[in-house]
Amino acid sequence: MNKLLSDANNCFVCGPHNPVGLQLKFRLKGDVCVADFKPGKNLCGYNGIVHGGIIFTVLDDVMGNWLFLKGKKAFTAKCSIRYFAELPCESETQVEGHLLKQKGRMTQMKGIIRSAEGDQIFAETEGFFMNAN
Repeated sequence: MNKLLSDANNCFVCGPHNPVGLQLKFRLKGDVCVADFKPGKNLCGYNGIVHGGIIFTVLDDVMGNWLFLKGKKAFTAKCSIRYFAELPCESETQVEGHLLKQKGRMTQMKGIIRSAEGDQIFAETEGFFMNAN
């Protein structure tokens, strides 16, 4: 078994063996890492709105999975988020991870969560990842 894959099997966001995780299925679409995400009511912060920490976690993971799907093992060195709109629970969304820049062991990424139709952005992240291999 691929060591990279076996290490991720219990990941909260994408691990297929985590029974309480989100189990998102990341894939590369061109040079963008994408996944569909429909946050359930169990992920609400208040008033039917997805908890901001869940949004941050998913965006961190889509950026990290861009590297993972390219065969690189990395960890988050620094990450910031900008929220643009409330994300209602049960909304169909798409998350995206985009490469911004690579230099040495450092990779700069951008993460976006938007409505499935693509007409509304809920939040964006910018992160720096340190390659571990």
